[in-house]
Amino acid sequence: MPTTAIHGRSTVTHLTCQEREVLRAVGCGLTDQEIARVLALSEGAVTGHLRGVLARLGLRDRAAAIVHAFDSGLVVPGQGSRAAALPAQRATVREHPLRISVLGPLRAWRGGRQLDLGHLRQQAVLARLALCRDRTVSKDELLDGIWGLEPPLTKVVPVYVYRLRKVLQMEKGTDSVIGHDRCGYRLVPGAAEVDVARMEELATAAGAAVRAGATAEAVRICAQALDLFRGEPLAGLPGPFAELERLRLTERRIGLTLRKLDLQLALGRHSEAVFELSALAAARPLDEPVGAMLMRALCLSGRQADALGVFERTRRRLADELGVAPSRLLRRTHRAILHGGDITAPPTAP
Repeated sequence: MPTTAIHGRSTVTHLTCQEREVLRAVGCGLTDQEIARVLALSEGAVTGHLRGVLARLGLRDRAAAIVHAFDSGLVVPGQGSRAAALPAQRATVREHPLRISVLGPLRAWRGGRQLDLGHLRQQAVLARLALCRDRTVSKDELLDGIWGLEPPLTKVVPVYVYRLRKVLQMEKGTDSVIGHDRCGYRLVPGAAEVDVARMEELATAAGAAVRAGATAEAVRICAQALDLFRGEPLAGLPGPFAELERLRLTERRIGLTLRKLDLQLALGRHSEAVFELSALAAARPLDEPVGAMLMRALCLSGRQADALGVFERTRRRLADELGVAPSRLLRRTHRAILHGGDITAPPTAP
């Protein structure tokens, strides 16, 4: 490290080795995604390290971090370019990474080229392995999860796995991305990037941003996670496992959406939240948490009558279609609006 900027360098010594590397990469102008690849980290981890750097050094934002990287000598003028930093990225990342997407119709790409994954049951085998990538999946689990109570008459699972190996491998002679042992099959660790794992990393990073008081950053990260969804998860895939995962991932999407919208309300971005919540409520008219949040957003936008109208419509629909009364959440939100209670956060009082 250069001998200049002694004061700046003394503060940099308080950072961990990983934080210094992140600060240097920021100073070189790399994005969080590029930094993650250079340092072999998740983007969520990069976000956490950068937040730690800002806190430890008392810096306001990313721009201040870039300036500090130069002032401290971590980045040298004329040498701290993206071109100087990116060779490490190319050395870290495989030349043709395999990407698998389950947050929509199942898709896989190798080096930007979409792969032909075969017919639906063969795709369902890959989906099961991609969603259980941290463990081995037995043949019985594959049979039960894909064929249910009507298992095939022949031993098709090894055939499907063989075909998938040929489709997914980078080139002839390279190692397979699907491993096999006496217990079953699994994706080889690190052989593929699966979008659901990326989504969960972003959800974790959003939670960390909320705890750090960076609400606007948390909204941005939630939006980034939601952008990974490309329609109905595992659309069209057969079997009980795919059906359960469709439901789980759809609810995960709704949960992330409500989290983002609740944070937008906290930031005073009421109109934005109303627009998105109105569309969500129209698609899910019996979803009471969605209805309650829409009521809050409308009231915070100065539209109390519209908020009360949402309650009445939801109440009638619940009675007509399900024969039930509104939940406590919906009733508490209704009371808070009627009596001028605090609706800036979801009501918790009984």
